Amino acid sequence: MRAFLFALSLFWIGLTAPAVAQLPGQKAVAVELLAETNAPAAGETLTLALRMTPQPGWHGYWKNPGDAGVESRIDWTLPAGVAPGPIQYPVPQTLIIAGLMNYVYEGPYVQLVELKLPAGLATGTKLPLRGKYDFLACTDEICVPQSAELALDLTVGAPGAPRARQADFDRYRQALPKPLGSEAKFETANGRFRLAVPLPADMAVADPYFFPITDGALAYAAPQAVSRNGDMLIVETDAAGQTVPLVEGVLKIGPNQGLTLTARSGAVPAAGAALATGEAASGGSTTILAALGGALIGGLLLNIMPCVFPILSLKALSLAKAGGDERAARREALAYTAGVVLVCLALGGLLLALRAGGATAGWAFQLQDPRVILLLLLLVTAISLNLAGLFELPQIAGGERLARSGGASGAFWTGALAAFVATPCTGPFMGAALAAALVLPTAAALAVFAGLGLGLALPFLLLGFVPALRRMLPKPGAWMARLRRILSVPMFLTALGLAWILGRQSGVDGMAIGLAGALALALGLWWVGRRQENGLGWLPLAPAALAAMAAILLVPTASAPAEAKAKDMLGAEPFSEARLATLQSEGRPVFVYFTADWCVTCKVNEKTALERSDVADAFAARKVAVLVGDWTRGDAAIGRFLEAHGRSGVPLYLYYAPGRPARVLPQVLTTGMLTALPS
Repeated sequence: MRAFLFALSLFWIGLTAPAVAQLPGQKAVAVELLAETNAPAAGETLTLALRMTPQPGWHGYWKNPGDAGVESRIDWTLPAGVAPGPIQYPVPQTLIIAGLMNYVYEGPYVQLVELKLPAGLATGTKLPLRGKYDFLACTDEICVPQSAELALDLTVGAPGAPRARQADFDRYRQALPKPLGSEAKFETANGRFRLAVPLPADMAVADPYFFPITDGALAYAAPQAVSRNGDMLIVETDAAGQTVPLVEGVLKIGPNQGLTLTARSGAVPAAGAALATGEAASGGSTTILAALGGALIGGLLLNIMPCVFPILSLKALSLAKAGGDERAARREALAYTAGVVLVCLALGGLLLALRAGGATAGWAFQLQDPRVILLLLLLVTAISLNLAGLFELPQIAGGERLARSGGASGAFWTGALAAFVATPCTGPFMGAALAAALVLPTAAALAVFAGLGLGLALPFLLLGFVPALRRMLPKPGAWMARLRRILSVPMFLTALGLAWILGRQSGVDGMAIGLAGALALALGLWWVGRRQENGLGWLPLAPAALAAMAAILLVPTASAPAEAKAKDMLGAEPFSEARLATLQSEGRPVFVYFTADWCVTCKVNEKTALERSDVADAFAARKVAVLVGDWTRGDAAIGRFLEAHGRSGVPLYLYYAPGRPARVLPQVLTTGMLTALPS
């Protein structure tokens, strides 16, 4: 049937297209063969990339081309023992021409092929890779069968050598659909094809579409209706009329995101709430409002975090000290809000830019760099010493300058600082909101990040604009100095936590360098404080600042990643999708959690719920396997897995009961919740 339709389409094309079937002097689609490394080790699996660049107006085809088109093929000529895998395709697009559905790529795209190299090859062995790649290139009017001669010369290298194109290939892999991990069901009746895909009800899905690999199961050009019924996503369309034992395909769940699945014949639940695919694709108002509300509440809750609360408290007291100067209070509140919102927008914009470039970054991505952790350590140390009274910094301390009308600048930078030091924190409402932001259009996503900042600034904004709230604050007095020193305690503890994170990321050497930088800064600030008693300036801080800057430059950034607690109370193993699949195939229940050293919520959950003997006993009694994914250094594979589950950051807790899809647990765990899981 497909051959007939393809011939029919070519006939139609022949009636409407000019006789010239190819661009003169150039390929319709340029093909480039790349290897992740030119010096692969013996016995390893090497990934190759076919980088395809169509000329404007041309497109290439997916594995199943749809009603028309041809699947690509490669005839390899490889050294003895080198075994190629199949072509791996990124998530395609739909294109209807003359009523025929085409599954295509209209812009540049990359297909991957894995090569298994034989063990025992000597270092320096030449590996000439040759191949003939046949594919079809088309416009809306003409199609041209094309062929490219592939050639790449590699040399066997040492095991563990860095891969020159690792980042590029991580970006290519990100565009590939990910395994669903659970079996779907399909049924055909009364000319309708219905598919049930197990997906958590709270998992974000945008512009869903099912691309079938199996031919003959459904009518390609028929519209698809998608709905959600609890933890099931239902796809309904016209059947193609053929009987097939199983259906394989890719479910698109967002821009360049998809899940590979296999569906077997079985009962499909009734349709549920319809998904407005067009609205989701363009960032529907409901989705945006829900994400914005979550970000606003999440930002508001950040104010109770130990690293933010002291700053907010001092700003509130500075407003109380300002008395009845309404204009000054409003000006400071607006400046503080501007500082918070602009930092959130800057971080969100940078995050979106990184993801657009193919990185698997999530919220607080900057904390995966030890240099940023050290910068935060120095900042928090300085704030702690200021609160403790070692020196005076009116812009942060809330002194006389803020009581006058000229305090807007200090308020702005205080807001910026509060937003920056709040980034290690996450909590209820934030996870889903930020995950939704990453699949919304850029303008809507930035609005969500701005909403996060607005929520963080909201208490101070209310204090500035509602005099009644300010009158509820205690009157200024000597107690403010004592409170200020008390508030230095959580800031010192925050500095201690940052030093620990630095040690986890860059090792003992990195932590020693960071503490040395903090000590130099503290000595400089102490000297400044002594000089301030005599009305002198900040000049002695210059050598301390240089020492701190040197520490940032010297801190190691490429130490071994932090290891998961493989031998903890739960007997956890490091997470990998392969290990998860193995445990599931053995019929064992699996608890999977993703954490990072800089994630406060993660650490609280580990101490209060996970590292408890009653939880360990309950898991051991039911033979629950535990896998832990450490995202402290931004592991790309973990980033992709989080993204596939609709999350942009940690924590994420999943429980896989035997034979059932993953159950997503809340971000705040309790012992009772965990002990009840195996039952």
